[in-house]
Amino acid sequence: MAARIGVTSKTVERWLADEDLVPHARNREDAARALGVDEDMLWPKAIKERLKTGGDLEIVESFPYRSAAPSALWASLIEESQNDLFFSGYTNYFFWTHVPAFSQVLRRKTKQGVRVRFLLGDPDGEVTRQRETIEDVALTVSTRIHMTLEELKRVGGLEGLEGLEVHFSAPEDAVNHVSLSVFRFDEQELVTPHLARLVGHDSPLMHLRRVKEGGMFDRFAEHAEELWSRSRPVPESLN
Repeated sequence: MAARIGVTSKTVERWLADEDLVPHARNREDAARALGVDEDMLWPKAIKERLKTGGDLEIVESFPYRSAAPSALWASLIEESQNDLFFSGYTNYFFWTHVPAFSQVLRRKTKQGVRVRFLLGDPDGEVTRQRETIEDVALTVSTRIHMTLEELKRVGGLEGLEGLEVHFSAPEDAVNHVSLSVFRFDEQELVTPHLARLVGHDSPLMHLRRVKEGGMFDRFAEHAEELWSRSRPVPESLN
């Protein structure tokens, strides 16, 4: 086979042994032809990257349910962030059940100089009450928000812990906030568009990585930043 494709057998073995090593297109074609198989059987990564040239270029992975994303993914994205952590889900409570030692991680990240923001829905807002009727679950939306606030109090986020900010979205933005959750980890995001009557963990999720200006990552990041720009700090009565 090596003679037919103009490379040594050791080179071919090296190609096949290392899944991250992708030969040039012509060498891939020659090797696949000599072996009598399709190129995507030998180097599926190359085919995948070649096809991702448009709007999906920034999509790392997608999940039909947020709950299908492994907790290790959330934990690693948080751990790797060095500048900006922005949690703009409506309740954000699942982080304390999904990420090990989440409160300790938040304290450590703020000490490292990472800006940490939580954008929550108003637990007493009209949209919150409407959403509770729609979801009709025992652990209500307002209850989950209050549980998040209690956890953040223990972290110190409602008492002036430097680097940790907690806001409620503005009433006029509540519908837009509850329908789309954006979680930013520096140049990566996990995004959940909430479907109809489904709770967050039953809605789909996309993992995005920023590649270019004005791409999908930026579009969702700008949405979250716009909500933050009109948000307000949590009232002192809830501190």
